[in-house]
Amino acid sequence: MAKIIVLGAMKGGVGKSVSTYNLAYSLKKLGKNVLMVDFDGSANITKCVVENMKTVKISIGDLMLNQMDKEEQPNPAEYIINRNGVDFIPSSQMLSAVDAKSRLEMGAEKILACILEPFRKEYDYILIDTCPSLNALTINALSVADELIIAADTQFWAMTGLEDYLGTVKKIKNRINSRLEVSGILLTMCEERTNLCKVITQEVEDQFNGKPRIFNSKIPRNIKVGESVYYGEPLLEYAPRTKACKMYQNLAKEVIADEK
Repeated sequence: MAKIIVLGAMKGGVGKSVSTYNLAYSLKKLGKNVLMVDFDGSANITKCVVENMKTVKISIGDLMLNQMDKEEQPNPAEYIINRNGVDFIPSSQMLSAVDAKSRLEMGAEKILACILEPFRKEYDYILIDTCPSLNALTINALSVADELIIAADTQFWAMTGLEDYLGTVKKIKNRINSRLEVSGILLTMCEERTNLCKVITQEVEDQFNGKPRIFNSKIPRNIKVGESVYYGEPLLEYAPRTKACKMYQNLAKEVIADEK
C-alpha cells in the first residue's frame, strides 16, 4: 500500500516543486514504485515532464471536475505519463476552476481522495505537489495524505506563517484525516557558509525542538538545480554529482527510514 506524501509550503519560490520532482526520482533509484501528482495550478512539474503543455489532454483538474459532476473517469492509461520509470499525473490551469467550484460542493475536501485511493495498491509512494497556500485544493491534498513535508528556504522570514500553517494541519488531522502527520521541515536554498543560513537553521531547530523535525538533508543553493528545471531533467540525470543531488538522495533515504 502506497504512502501518500504531500509537499507543501507557506510561500512560493522555496523549491517545493523542485523537491517533489527530485524526491520522486530519488525514491525510484532506491527501487520504489512512485506516482507523482502535480496538484499546483502553476503546473511547474508538468512543464518539466511535458515539452508542450498543449499535448496534455487530461489533467488532474479534469479528473477533479469529473468526480464532482459524477462522470465516469477515463482509463488511467489515458492520463498517466511515465517518464524514465516515474508515473505522473499532470496539472493545468483547469485547477483554478476546480478551486472555485469545490467551495460550493458538499464534502469537497474528499474529492482528491476518491481519485487517488484506488492507486494505493499499485505504488510504494504517491507524492503530491501542492500550491504554496492553504486553499481548498491544499486541504483536499492533506485530506488524503499520510504525511506532509513542509519546504522552507533559509532566508529572512523563512518561518513566517509556519505556526498558522501547522495549526491548520492540526485541524485537518482532528476533523478530516486522522492519519495525517507532519513528516518534517525540509530546508532549501541553504548557503551553509553564510551566517544567515546558520542562524536561521539554528532558530528553526530551537523553535520547534524536533516537533516537527528538521530533515538532516538540507538542500543547498546550486545553479545546477535551476538548470535541471530549465532542461526538464531531475538532478539524477542532469547533475548526479552535485551536493544538491546527493541531499535529495539522502532525503529519500530518510523518508524510507520512517517505514522501519
